[in-house]
Amino acid sequence: MSLNLNTRQVNDVTVVDVAGRITLGEGTNAMRDAMLGLIAGGSRKILLNLAEASYIDSSGFGELVSGYTSLRRVGGSLKLLNPTQRIKSLLDMTNLSAVFEVHDDEAHAVKSFG
Repeated sequence: MSLNLNTRQVNDVTVVDVAGRITLGEGTNAMRDAMLGLIAGGSRKILLNLAEASYIDSSGFGELVSGYTSLRRVGGSLKLLNPTQRIKSLLDMTNLSAVFEVHDDEAHAVKSFG
């Protein structure tokens, strides 16, 4: 399954609905291009909805960290929404759960950006 990204606005937060696999190659390239495009376009509050993301490999997590770092450099923030149990486990195993703010409810996640 390839990676599909759908972007929408909720107030001043850009929500990216992620469906598929964020893996080395097409998936990481699509994620990188999307993040850089959003940042270049002025988005500073990005929420990645991972409810339909089936898998993220180490390269995919690397792209998430890269997007997080790029946003932080310009005063923005990246948060995660609805990661699957498998992705939550990987976030915990890699200690990335300490880096990313993770939410299970979109309305609360949007409000958390302040």
